[in-house]
Amino acid sequence: MNTKLTLTIEKEVIEIAKEYAKEKGQSLSEMVENYFKFVTVNRKKMKEKQLSPKVRKLRGIIKTDDNFDYKQILTEELSKKYGV
Repeated sequence: MNTKLTLTIEKEVIEIAKEYAKEKGQSLSEMVENYFKFVTVNRKKMKEKQLSPKVRKLRGIIKTDDNFDYKQILTEELSKKYGV
Protein backbone atom coordinates (compact mmCIF):
# COMPACT_ATOMS: atom_id res chain seq x y z
CA MET A 1 0.00 0.00 0.00
CA ASN A 2 1.44 3.36 -0.99
CA THR A 3 1.12 6.37 1.30
CA LYS A 4 1.79 10.00 0.51
CA LEU A 5 4.81 11.64 2.18
CA THR A 6 5.63 15.34 2.23
CA LEU A 7 9.31 16.31 2.39
CA THR A 8 10.95 19.71 2.75
CA ILE A 9 14.07 19.83 0.57
CA GLU A 10 16.07 22.64 -0.98
CA LYS A 11 14.69 23.62 -4.40
CA GLU A 12 18.05 23.11 -6.17
CA VAL A 13 18.39 19.61 -4.73
CA ILE A 14 14.90 18.72 -5.94
CA GLU A 15 15.61 19.98 -9.45
CA ILE A 16 18.87 18.02 -9.68
CA ALA A 17 17.19 14.91 -8.24
CA LYS A 18 14.35 15.15 -10.79
CA GLU A 19 16.86 15.36 -13.65
CA TYR A 20 18.79 12.40 -12.26
CA ALA A 21 15.64 10.31 -11.84
CA LYS A 22 14.54 11.14 -15.38
CA GLU A 23 17.95 10.08 -16.74
CA LYS A 24 17.63 6.79 -14.86
CA GLY A 25 14.09 6.20 -16.16
CA GLN A 26 12.37 6.33 -12.81
CA SER A 27 10.21 8.70 -10.85
CA LEU A 28 11.50 10.78 -7.99
CA SER A 29 9.18 8.82 -5.69
CA GLU A 30 10.73 5.52 -6.83
CA MET A 31 14.20 6.91 -6.27
CA VAL A 32 13.37 8.10 -2.74
CA GLU A 33 11.60 4.84 -1.89
CA ASN A 34 14.56 2.77 -3.11
CA TYR A 35 16.94 4.94 -1.09
CA PHE A 36 14.86 4.44 2.07
CA LYS A 37 14.79 0.70 1.42
CA PHE A 38 18.55 0.71 1.00
CA VAL A 39 19.31 2.59 4.22
CA THR A 40 16.82 0.62 6.32
CA VAL A 41 17.68 -2.86 5.06
CA ASN A 42 19.49 -3.72 8.30
CA ARG A 43 16.49 -2.70 10.39
CA LYS A 44 14.12 -4.93 8.52
CA LYS A 45 15.10 -7.97 6.53
CA MET A 46 13.68 -7.20 3.12
CA LYS A 47 12.24 -9.94 1.03
CA GLU A 48 13.56 -9.82 -2.52
CA LYS A 49 10.07 -9.37 -3.97
CA GLN A 50 9.80 -6.04 -2.08
CA LEU A 51 12.58 -4.51 -4.17
CA SER A 52 11.67 -2.80 -7.40
CA PRO A 53 12.35 -4.89 -10.55
CA LYS A 54 15.19 -2.53 -11.53
CA VAL A 55 16.92 -2.93 -8.17
CA ARG A 56 16.48 -6.73 -8.22
CA LYS A 57 18.06 -6.84 -11.67
CA LEU A 58 21.11 -4.84 -10.54
CA ARG A 59 21.55 -6.56 -7.20
CA GLY A 60 24.91 -8.29 -6.85
CA ILE A 61 26.44 -7.23 -10.19
CA ILE A 62 29.19 -5.14 -8.63
CA LYS A 63 31.95 -6.94 -6.77
CA THR A 64 34.18 -5.02 -4.36
CA ASP A 65 37.15 -5.76 -2.14
CA ASP A 66 36.44 -6.84 1.43
CA ASN A 67 37.93 -3.60 2.75
CA PHE A 68 35.74 -1.35 0.54
CA ASP A 69 34.20 1.41 2.68
CA TYR A 70 31.09 2.65 0.85
CA LYS A 71 30.33 5.37 3.39
CA GLN A 72 33.85 6.81 3.14
CA ILE A 73 33.75 6.88 -0.67
CA LEU A 74 30.27 8.45 -0.64
CA THR A 75 31.40 11.12 1.82
CA GLU A 76 34.48 11.94 -0.28
CA GLU A 77 32.51 12.17 -3.53
CA LEU A 78 29.76 14.32 -2.05
CA SER A 79 32.41 16.60 -0.54
CA LYS A 80 34.01 17.00 -3.97
CA LYS A 81 30.64 17.60 -5.64
CA TYR A 82 29.44 20.23 -3.18
CA GLY A 83 32.86 21.72 -2.36
CA VAL A 84 32.66 20.98 1.34
